[in-house]
Amino acid sequence: MRTNRLDAYKEIERLRNSKLLVYVTGDRQNAETNIGADIIAPFANHLDIIGGVEKISLLIYSNGGSTLAGWNLVNLIRSFCNDFEVIIPFRCQSAATLISLGANRIIMTKQATLGPIDPSTNGLMNPQVNINGQNIRVPVSVEHVNGYLDMAKEDANLKDVDLKEVFLKLADNIHPLSLGDVYKAKSQIKMLAEKLLKYHTIEVTNVPKVISFLCSESGSHDYTINRKEAKDELGLNVEVPSEELYKNIKEIYQDIENELELRNPFNANVLLATVNTLPYTMRRALIESVEGGTDVFVSEGTISKINIAPGKTGIQDSRTFESWRHEN
Repeated sequence: MRTNRLDAYKEIERLRNSKLLVYVTGDRQNAETNIGADIIAPFANHLDIIGGVEKISLLIYSNGGSTLAGWNLVNLIRSFCNDFEVIIPFRCQSAATLISLGANRIIMTKQATLGPIDPSTNGLMNPQVNINGQNIRVPVSVEHVNGYLDMAKEDANLKDVDLKEVFLKLADNIHPLSLGDVYKAKSQIKMLAEKLLKYHTIEVTNVPKVISFLCSESGSHDYTINRKEAKDELGLNVEVPSEELYKNIKEIYQDIENELELRNPFNANVLLATVNTLPYTMRRALIESVEGGTDVFVSEGTISKINIAPGKTGIQDSRTFESWRHEN
């Protein structure tokens, strides 16, 4: 809990001569949580309590989420400080990487990683797949659409007339409006990255290279960028933490990892091995500061075994609450 981490928070503030914000979106298997627009209100409350200061440090752990939410968060934090830095204990992927681009510097541990910022779209016209009797819309990845077209041009060596047929085939499987969303998302993420990189004392001539690599040339959304590559090859302003700072970063991360049970998959079948019904509460994301307390994203409900056919059972998740709660 936050009380266990409070001394480490204060020590980081002393070491960095800053005010510390902590943001973690859990990646617990079957209970993953993403960066979303709903973070702005709790962050604004923390920042109102902190007030205008010279420097703010954001310790962030996340696999990503909404790029616009990341963009909004950077602008919100920057409206309260002149100097903004990001501290990465471990994973900082996708939209979390975009947030890091908007910092003056990135403090990365040995295990810290950034990742590509190429987005996926989740529009109402996206393709659907049937999973356990439910039709689920599938995100359309900018990277996958580009990969399909690049394969046709480069590996198959198709010309313009043939490429037209390739594109029409793609449009038969992915609605044209979804493809339009992909194009807009690609253009938007490049624009946001370029705007944010102006804070990152990076050579102007190097900006297109960084954006191109993060948006497409890394090859896969799962690609990880360690601090050596981030600093030496991309030219980002990366700082190595001192031993004292690293000790506090690691202590904070490990305590949050235990609190959110990040290494313990949420498996309903296992939980219902000896009972038919079980109430549950999951803490899935955290926003914290020394002065502002804790905002925690909570899911609550009951899981039950149900009969779905003769001799066949399923799991019903009756969720009764899913939102942010504030704790002092």
